[in-house]
Amino acid sequence: MPMRRVAVLGCSGSGKTTTAGALAERLNLVHIELDALHHQPNWQPAPPEEFQASIVEAMDAAELSHGGWTMCGGYDSLVNAIRTPRADTIVWLDLPRSVVMRQSIGRTIRRALTREELWNGNREPLTNFYRWDPEKNVIRWAWTTHADKRQRNLDHIAHGDWNHAEVHRLGSRTEVDAFIESCGSRAGER
Repeated sequence: MPMRRVAVLGCSGSGKTTTAGALAERLNLVHIELDALHHQPNWQPAPPEEFQASIVEAMDAAELSHGGWTMCGGYDSLVNAIRTPRADTIVWLDLPRSVVMRQSIGRTIRRALTREELWNGNREPLTNFYRWDPEKNVIRWAWTTHADKRQRNLDHIAHGDWNHAEVHRLGSRTEVDAFIESCGSRAGER
């Protein structure tokens, strides 16, 4: 089955955006980044109905223009009913907590120090490094949600929620890189 609608899942810091972007390039698909649709200026979240409508619009446009999409991001309670039924492939990045934390810490420090613009003018605030609240500290968020995210995804598999799609559970960076390499030709070679 060709991969044309690919949901890339995993906890924060697992490499969802990098993986979805690489797959989009290899498969000549549109990469939909949920954080870009969710985080409005000044880190204000998009209202749920607008967020969901923007996801459907992006999926429809990608299917018309390129025959499909890759999508990365969490927001499971707002997105699963939209994303999962349309996905023909689910790529679950189930990396060990130690790897996720190394990636999350490195990414967060780099973004904060370089003042990299993320989405809609937002930048990683330096104050997040010393906040204890996981909602305000992406590193703490990655730590506190890792086990729960893994269990929820195992539950999806056990309950058959993903039976309609081809599921790839990848447990290391080596597995992720090998999977990307195995996925078709570079962009433009459909």
